[in-house]
Parts: sequence; structure tokens; C-alpha cells
Amino acid sequence: MRYSVLGPTQVHTADGRPVALGGARLRALLTALALRADRAVPVATLVAEVWPDDPPADEIAALQALVGRLRRVLGREAVASGPGGYRLVAAVDDVDARRFERLAGEGVRALDTGDQAQAARLLDEALGLWRGPAVADLPDRTAEAARWEARRLDARRARFRAALALGEAASVLPELAALCASHPLDEPLQALRIRALRATGRAAEALASYESFRRALADSLGTDPSAELRALHAELLAQEPAAPAPVSVKAPVPPPAVRPGNLRARLTSFVGRDQDIARLQEDLRGSRLVTLLGPGGAGKTRLSQEAAERAADAGAAWPDGVWLAELAPVTDPDAVPETVLGAVGARETVLRGAGAEGLRTTDEPLGRLVEHCASRRLLVILDNCEHVVGAAAELVDVLLARCPGVT
Repeated sequence: MRYSVLGPTQVHTADGRPVALGGARLRALLTALALRADRAVPVATLVAEVWPDDPPADEIAALQALVGRLRRVLGREAVASGPGGYRLVAAVDDVDARRFERLAGEGVRALDTGDQAQAARLLDEALGLWRGPAVADLPDRTAEAARWEARRLDARRARFRAALALGEAASVLPELAALCASHPLDEPLQALRIRALRATGRAAEALASYESFRRALADSLGTDPSAELRALHAELLAQEPAAPAPVSVKAPVPPPAVRPGNLRARLTSFVGRDQDIARLQEDLRGSRLVTLLGPGGAGKTRLSQEAAERAADAGAAWPDGVWLAELAPVTDPDAVPETVLGAVGARETVLRGAGAEGLRTTDEPLGRLVEHCASRRLLVILDNCEHVVGAAAELVDVLLARCPGVT
């Protein structure tokens, strides 16, 4: 069995078939056991996590009955019992959260030893396991979810470090900017954004970003940036303009056009699924809204990006690029428009339009997003949106209605 708790709790057989789970209590019990896979969990701990606010009168009997229901779903041998409590019989890699920990740890170690390509591969695989908010089915999930979100943020920081080392600053900058906006006092993230801006030749923006962060630290915490970040600031101030390139007697070869968008460069080849790719490309040619469904881990993210990239290479009508909006870290549906706005590189844009009362400024994120996209032809991929599907659907409805060049 494969157990998934980085998002709504799910179970799949070894060959990928989903296993139907019961109600909220059963999913909470499975989540609590899966987080401690192959370790005995005391009865008191399980009762506290399944019934945090209203424990049953006979806790032991109620838990025994719930364990019995879980065994009927998973098989009796899947949940062992003993003096120490109940234990989910599963290997570490059978639980997505534990697999994430292993892959992320290996990725960070690879990064520290200078193997950036291996680090990127491992970290991408780790981060790809997330399907939504962690431990979503625990009734009182705040503390546990915060721990897992902190580990995820560590992995994302490491992935950005690998991207910068691999020369991918331009492709990750929109995602990095959006993450910095949601963590305005996270100095490692802000430093990564400043480095990415410098690497893409945007030194003035890098200096402005440093100054904005310095003021935020002073206003919120009464402190200054670290010595490391101040040193980076000094490097930016001392940076000299690049010397002009020597004149060549030969006609220069024009550089390849840089396609707008924020899709990351692929570190591995994409083998197989040609029929799926062809079907998706056909759908994209004929429809402005295409939805890809499937269980967690089926490869929807990679398939969607591969199909979009190939369609763009084949001359599809998106001259303004292909943009990926990653919604997995979004926990508040109201934050969906702001996240997509940052993903398409429009967060800092000042937008104006003529209304009934003349010139006005649009400050509301969805309005800013519409004005940014209204005159553009682009493809937007909304990835991992099932946990905020209502807000995502409303956003899509508005974009399709008011932005005729958006797919």
C-alpha cells in the first residue's frame, strides 16, 4: 500500500489503484498512524489526534472500533496492535511524507557537495509529492501542518539554490518573487531573490529589493539584515557595468529568442506517454480550458508542462508565454488570485483602465490579473488546485470571459 498525507489523505495499492476510505474519523486515524509508519502509537495519542475536542466516553472501545473499520479497508495485517498501541505496517517510502523527508535530505546533501543537477532532481521529486496542505485530515492540524510546511519551505529554498547554481535564475524568478511576497521577513528567501535578480542583469531591482527588505526588518523586528546579506548588498553597489564586447569582423549570430514564461528547464528527458501528449496538444488547439485529472503521483504536473512546452515549440498561439502557477502552498482560497498574479510576473505592475468615472487604478489582485492578461496571448497552468478548486474555478471563469487571448 502507498499512503499519502501531503494533501487530503489517500491510499493506493502497489499498482496505483485508489482505495476508498470512509469518513473523517477514519482518515484522521490513518493520518496519525501514517505519520509514524512502522512505529507503535499509544492509544492516548491516537485518541487525542482523532477526537481532539470531544473524546468519546469509552475511548478505548471507540478507538478499537475505528481500528477495526480501518482494517476492513486496508486488510487486517496492515494495522498491528500490541502493548505499545497500534502500528501501521509500512516501509518509510510507503508514506509520501517520509519519502519527502528522505528525498529532501538527500537533495540538500547533494547540493552541499556541489552536485547541483542531482540535488535539483531529488528536490523536484520530493516537492512533487505535495498535493495540497499537509495532514489535511487531522482535526487539529495546526501544529503538525506547520512542521511539515517548514520542511517544505526548507526544500524549496534548497531547490532555488540549485537553480541559481545551474544558471536557471530567469526561470525561477517569478516563483521566487511570489514566495518572497508570502514570507516577507524570510531572509534566506529574500537573499535568493536578490541573487536571482543580479544573475539576470537586474542589479537596480536587486538593490531596491534589498532596501525594501531592510526597511521591513527594521519596522517589524527592529533589526538589520545579516552580515552575509549586507556583504551581498556591498557587492551590488560595487558592481561595475560589463565591458563592451569586442567588435567582431564577422557578422554576429543572433542569439536564440528567449520565450516568455516561467517553465523550468528540464533536467531529465520525458519518455513515453506520446498519446497523452498528442491528445493534450489537440485539446489545447481547440479549447481554451483543458482540465487534467488523476490520482496523486500519476504525473499530471510533468505531463501538463511537457505538453505545453511542446505546443509552444510547435508554434502555438501564445507569444506572451507559458506560465505555471503552483497552488499547492496556498492554504487560503482568497490568496489564489495574488499567487497567480505573481506567477505570471505581474505582481509589481501598476495597471490603469478607463472606467465610467475616468482613469482609475486597480488594486484588487483579480482585477490586476485581468488587466495584465487582457491584451496578451498566453497559456496559464494552474497546478495542484484541488484543495482550492472553488477559488481556482472562479478565477478561470473570469479570465476566460474577460481575457480572450488566455488559454
